[in-house]
Amino acid sequence: MKTEKSVNFVGKIRKMWTLFRKEINFFFNSLIGYIVLAVFLLGTGLFLWVFPGQFNVMDMQQANLDALFILAPWIFLFLVPAITMKTFAEEKRTGTIELLLTRPISDMTVVMAKFLASVTIVLMALLPTLIYFSTVYYLAEPTGNVDVAGTFGSFIGLFLLASVYSAIGVFASAMTDNQIVAFILAALLSFFFYMGFDALGGLKMMSEIGNIIVSFGISEHYASMSRGVIDSRDVIYFLSAIALFLFLSRVKIQSRKWA
Repeated sequence: MKTEKSVNFVGKIRKMWTLFRKEINFFFNSLIGYIVLAVFLLGTGLFLWVFPGQFNVMDMQQANLDALFILAPWIFLFLVPAITMKTFAEEKRTGTIELLLTRPISDMTVVMAKFLASVTIVLMALLPTLIYFSTVYYLAEPTGNVDVAGTFGSFIGLFLLASVYSAIGVFASAMTDNQIVAFILAALLSFFFYMGFDALGGLKMMSEIGNIIVSFGISEHYASMSRGVIDSRDVIYFLSAIALFLFLSRVKIQSRKWA
């Protein structure tokens, strides 16, 4: 019995890996893949090192990357939907979704493969920003006078935030066969979950339950992690949000079979 379960599990992993590689190749076979990565790195680089102002590391004379962790969530609001908008929308537009869903592979496996591919691309965009950390590390006086643990805690928080955006983007793409609509829907949903609950919680009529409402938003939990504090409650929130939108994506994909 255990052997049969193990074989089934390995089979699912192989199928997911095949779909995962297909999604990665699909993304980088178009110019948009390289444009997305370039825009993120160029945008953050210009604000942190070139444009004068409150985000410029040299102007602030502080050995930290706080500006990156303030800017990145807003840049990701547009870049992550650009990454995820094709995941299901393109399959629907070309009709290949029907072929994909008739293969001996579970709907959740398909959703997970597309989500993990999107998250991997986000990670590819984040990894080069470690160069920024190295630069700050060596520019600090004395060298290395940087909160290393806090900075890497912030990177983890940013990655989890981008992962939630990716799950939202996959769900938005599953809702439509139009990439532009998927992009707009993902951006709006991500913005709402990032700032919308803060706005609702700040209303006077919500004063008694304001803190509870705010706790449903990404911003509250990201702000905690961006200070370098890895709290299990924040991690559970991000993982739960990811699971919710992946589940909704699966439900939406399954609904095509019922129609």
